[in-house]
Amino acid sequence: MKLQDYISEFLIYARKERGFSNGTVANYEQDLSLFVEFLENEFPEGLADISQIDLIVLRAYLSRLLFSGYKISTIHTKIAAVRSFFKFLFRIGAIETNYTKYLKLPKLHKKFPSFLDFAQANKALSLPDKDTILGRRDLAILELLYATGIRRAELVGLNLRDVDIEMMRVKVLGKGNKERFVPFGQAARNAIRDYLSLSRPKLAKNTDEKAFFLSRDGNRISPRQVYNIVRKYLSVVTDGKSSPHVLRHTFATHLLEMGADIMSVKELLGHESVATTQIYTHLTIERLAEIYRKSHPRGK
Repeated sequence: MKLQDYISEFLIYARKERGFSNGTVANYEQDLSLFVEFLENEFPEGLADISQIDLIVLRAYLSRLLFSGYKISTIHTKIAAVRSFFKFLFRIGAIETNYTKYLKLPKLHKKFPSFLDFAQANKALSLPDKDTILGRRDLAILELLYATGIRRAELVGLNLRDVDIEMMRVKVLGKGNKERFVPFGQAARNAIRDYLSLSRPKLAKNTDEKAFFLSRDGNRISPRQVYNIVRKYLSVVTDGKSSPHVLRHTFATHLLEMGADIMSVKELLGHESVATTQIYTHLTIERLAEIYRKSHPRGK
């Protein structure tokens, strides 16, 4: 098989067997196309065998990315696509050695995620106009994102049957098509009830529409619309990032600050590994240290 045939197989595997989103698969395809372009320059007469892509070739590709001026974080993403591809090749027996395991990348500077403090979160949630159709919908979106920490795509994908007001929980379809239940509190419940009784019926043009959150035209709300809604309110309370993911970071950080254990937060966020969740632990330690320095008589 030719390299491009293996890539096509891998993309089908990523979508159908691993359950990756169309966006993730498209990113893989783009990153692997860049890798193929490099190989075509490196092997102008074509690869005799895919096993020719050894550690020396991979290091040369890494050097090319570095000298092309890509950010370190972007390089990590592009190499991650290549690693996933080679892991697949090894799994199906197309190669005997997965050389990507031995490829060392430049260290990635750890960036702590942006989040709101308690005052900022409360201020943002007070901004939507509860006397308007769209204001009630916007508040329900903000409250649910903050109360559950679900991802933007997960919120967009919610259907009416997924939100249980009485049990105060939401059923979420996360990454890899994995389902999880996430509880929410009374504030989110109130906002959701108002939206469902006063706003959604007026937004719905089609009574068969199953989507929970609707746009102005009565269709399922889009990821871009959710981004713009959240940014509209968060930009009032912070000069930093104001995307929906900030509310996810805020949810996790506030839970840990209030004493939640990290494994529970991991399950609520839908993380596969606790290592992903641990960044919030470091975040709260930094925050506590800052509070200590400001508050203790001998903290400075």
